[in-house]
Amino acid sequence: MKNPHSKKPTSLRSGQAAQLSTLALGVSALLLSPSVAAEEEVMELDTLEIEDRTIDTNPYAEKGAPYKAKYSGDQRRSRPIAETPQTMTVLTGTQIEDSGRTDLKEILQGQPGITLGTGENGNAFGDRYVIRGHEARSDVFVDGLRDPGMTTRESFATEQLEVTKGPSSTFAGRGSTGGAVNSVTKQASTEYNFTDLQLGIGTDKFHRATVDTNQVLTDTVAVRANLLHAYEEIPDRGPTDRERLGAALSASFDVSDKLKLVADYYHLQADDLPDLGTYIISGGGDPVDDIPVYAQEQDFLESTVDTFTLRAAYEFSDSFRVQNAFRYGTTDNGYVVTGARGTTRDATDTLAPGVDTIRLSTHQGWQDVEYFVDQLNFYFDTEDSAGLLHKFMFGLEYSDLQVVNGVYSVTNTNATNCVTPGRGGAADNYCLLDANGEAVANANTLLGRSITRGNQDSDYNVETISLSLMDTIEVTEKVDVFLGLRYDDFDYSNEVYSGRTDTTTFYSYSDGIWNGHLGVVYDINPQGNVYFTWSTSSNINGGESDVGGSCGYGGLCGSPEQVTENKPENTVNLELGSKWNLFNQKLLATIALFQITKKDVMESIGDDDYATIGTINTGKNRVKGIEIGLTGNITEKLSTQFGLAIMDAEVLESHNEDNIGKTLSNFADDSAYLQLKYQLTDRFAFGSTVTYSSELYAGQPDTAAGFNTSINDYSYTVPSYTTLDLFASYDFTDQLSTRFNLLNATDEDFYLAAYRSGAFTYIGDARRATLSLTYQM
Repeated sequence: MKNPHSKKPTSLRSGQAAQLSTLALGVSALLLSPSVAAEEEVMELDTLEIEDRTIDTNPYAEKGAPYKAKYSGDQRRSRPIAETPQTMTVLTGTQIEDSGRTDLKEILQGQPGITLGTGENGNAFGDRYVIRGHEARSDVFVDGLRDPGMTTRESFATEQLEVTKGPSSTFAGRGSTGGAVNSVTKQASTEYNFTDLQLGIGTDKFHRATVDTNQVLTDTVAVRANLLHAYEEIPDRGPTDRERLGAALSASFDVSDKLKLVADYYHLQADDLPDLGTYIISGGGDPVDDIPVYAQEQDFLESTVDTFTLRAAYEFSDSFRVQNAFRYGTTDNGYVVTGARGTTRDATDTLAPGVDTIRLSTHQGWQDVEYFVDQLNFYFDTEDSAGLLHKFMFGLEYSDLQVVNGVYSVTNTNATNCVTPGRGGAADNYCLLDANGEAVANANTLLGRSITRGNQDSDYNVETISLSLMDTIEVTEKVDVFLGLRYDDFDYSNEVYSGRTDTTTFYSYSDGIWNGHLGVVYDINPQGNVYFTWSTSSNINGGESDVGGSCGYGGLCGSPEQVTENKPENTVNLELGSKWNLFNQKLLATIALFQITKKDVMESIGDDDYATIGTINTGKNRVKGIEIGLTGNITEKLSTQFGLAIMDAEVLESHNEDNIGKTLSNFADDSAYLQLKYQLTDRFAFGSTVTYSSELYAGQPDTAAGFNTSINDYSYTVPSYTTLDLFASYDFTDQLSTRFNLLNATDEDFYLAAYRSGAFTYIGDARRATLSLTYQM
């Protein structure tokens, strides 16, 4: 939809792309209009300066700076990103494409301040993000609307990816403790015709084919289609693999000069034979770096996403407009996966008693999500009696999220090959290593699984009505004030079945949560500003839909009566920062000091995490730090996306006093990302990406990292790492180009996250080379 922040022209792209690609960014909106563009004889193309060969249809981008977004795709943000008083990392489609990364998880894992979380029997496997130390798996949005469910997410239809750091429940509703992720999708436009065909091949059986086409049917109707098919084996871990099949269809209708409709349909089928990685040696050891591939032939991790969205915008006048977004979606996520952890054969093992080995385990679950959301926003610009200019936004939102979680019935049909100790004593098991410590020959068929879909074990529903009011006030030419207030009224229910006790518990409660933000921006000069922001967020107990009654993972436990008396988790963020638009607004430099304090944190009270009194709001933690960013063109030929986060996390209060003073689990103190691209000639460009993360420690989500008193150190450490990617592109003609990517060029062994026992230590992808061809019509 048209960006309300600006009347700037959108980049033009049509069947005359060969000629139009040489247009300078200084050409006026008049010259870019369709009526003039059609008159080719008036264009003296050979005399125009080329600022950028890439023609970008992203309506939110800074023209001539392919890595820099100027506006957020969320139209509730009334100012450009450089004038918004909050840390926002925006990755444009061009920057993502150059990086060679495609899944949302691998894109975000390199960004500063973001780490990954793992699954286990208590919480689902799928995309899990940790932003500034806090769970964010429910804080993923698409075009400003929540994208629920534990699924795999892809970037083939992404225009730009926006990561908002710090609490922002005024915009997001419940959650968003450490931040939120918003994927802005590609939309149909009546301003251009084009078709991009891209085919890529690479090592490890990599192939990827995409189509992106926009067609103007009439002056008022346009359609756009993005199609995807991709397959790859995981480098050095075959036969584990990933396959993606996707379609994103968009249609735009200018019903009148005032009314516009946009309809979207999105489908993604992700089929993986997953690799759950390695394990960390207990007692302060390192991750095992040479673990054999152990995924079973019957393993799978499958996600299916289908969403339909209809948006309507009506402009009553230049100062008053209304927008409504309606979405209905379903997601299915199912998995049966194999885990591995180090152990020793039991003394009763007849082949090699007491010998070190690797035991395999089974983890499974399914989740069906159905949701409906309608968001209605009113925008009103006015001047009050004191001469202050206001940009008001009043929002009304209704959402209904229904989630059914269940289990698979998994029977291992092959004979066991070892005896290992366990909680219930010695038991027959499946070991990856034989009596001599060598990998067994039938590692990928060792268990011989028989799998059937089983019964549901939780029926989860959250129905929410939200009211929000925001105002951006131009106090003086140099001072802007940002205000926001939101109220979310919710009804929660969850019927949880426990296989341990063969009982069903029904949790149900209602509550309301208030949140707000206050920001002040002072313009030092036309290029730079300094700002201060106070913002809050709240999360409801049991708000994670994939965990049912699993305490310690965000699920509810205890008596239904006790649950109704719990408090929401509440977070306050303080941020002092500065943003500078440099080099004719082609480069954005940012710096921010922040402190996030989260109180009333849910904790499981009891003898252990499986026999609990209940979930009580007894915790408190704090994350503080500094984040620096640099995005855009350093020179006319050199582009960059740079981010650095230096943070510190500390548990301030806990029912377990031993946790106080510890850092948060799966939290990296320091992280950095640097992508550079140099346009050597008009046709040839090359670049590199460096990603760094300091060490982090395994533990349960949003709690203190596990600590081993016998070694006086954290129990399981995920080592720091630095990776290097390389890429280069060449334009054979204005229509035909190629790009080469070498990911993890040094073939670094690195790890991304670990479960609290040291298992599921995710292995970063080994080296991969890909080559793609793009043809533009």
